[in-house]
Amino acid sequence: MKFKIITLVACAFLGANANAQLLKDAMNKGKEAISTQKGTPGLTNDEVVSGLKEALVIGARKSAEAASLADGFNKNPLIFIPFPAEAQKMKDRLVSMGMEQKVKDFETSLNRAAEEASKEAYNIFADAVKGMSVGDGFAILNGGDTAATHYLREKTHSPLNEKFTPIVRAAIEKVQVTAYWTPLVAAYNRIPGVAKQNPDLEAYVTAKAINGLMYLISEQEAKIRKDPAAQATELLRKVFGKAK
Repeated sequence: MKFKIITLVACAFLGANANAQLLKDAMNKGKEAISTQKGTPGLTNDEVVSGLKEALVIGARKSAEAASLADGFNKNPLIFIPFPAEAQKMKDRLVSMGMEQKVKDFETSLNRAAEEASKEAYNIFADAVKGMSVGDGFAILNGGDTAATHYLREKTHSPLNEKFTPIVRAAIEKVQVTAYWTPLVAAYNRIPGVAKQNPDLEAYVTAKAINGLMYLISEQEAKIRKDPAAQATELLRKVFGKAK
C-alpha cells in the first residue's frame, strides 16, 4: 500500500513537471513565432532603430554627393526642377513669344541652385536623422523598401525646411537665379490682361530640392535593404540581412 502511494505521488510530480515543461516549450515557440513573423529573429528594437538611422545617414551622404555634382538635378529627370507649376501659363506664353531659350536658361538656374545647396545638405539631413525619434523600429523595418525615408520626411519636414532654406537662398544668389527670372517676369507682366506672376522662388527651390534629395535617399534605402553588397557595416548586415 505504501509503495502504491509513493508511486502515485511520483507520477503526479512527474506529470506536473511535464506540464510545466510543455508550457515552457509552448511559450518559447510563441516567442520564436513572433520573432519570425517580424522577420528579424535575435534583434532588439534598439538595434533595428540604430540600423535604420545608419542606413538613412549613409543614404543622405550618397544622395548629397550625387545631387551636388554638375547636372545632379539638371540632367536627372526624376528630380529635375521645372518651371513653377503655378506659372505654367506664363511659361507657355513666353515660349510662344520666342523666349524658349531664356525659359530653359531659367530652369537650368533653378537646378544649379539645388545642386549648389546640396553641397551643404549632408550635415543637415544627417542631424535630422540622428535627432529623429523612433518608437517601433520593427514597424518601419517591415514597412516597405522606403519606409524609413518616408518616416524621416514625416518627422523632420519642418526643421529640415527651416535649416535648408538659408542654404538655398545663398545658392540662388550664387548662381544668379533672379538674373534669369527678372527679364522673364518683366516681359510677361507687360502683356495686357495677364495675371501678374512672381512665385516665391526661394520656397519653390527649397521644397523641390528637399523632395529630390529625399527621393535619392529612398533609392539608397531600397538598395541597402535588397543588396548585401550595400550593407557596408556589421550593423546593417545584422538588421537588413535578416529582414527578408
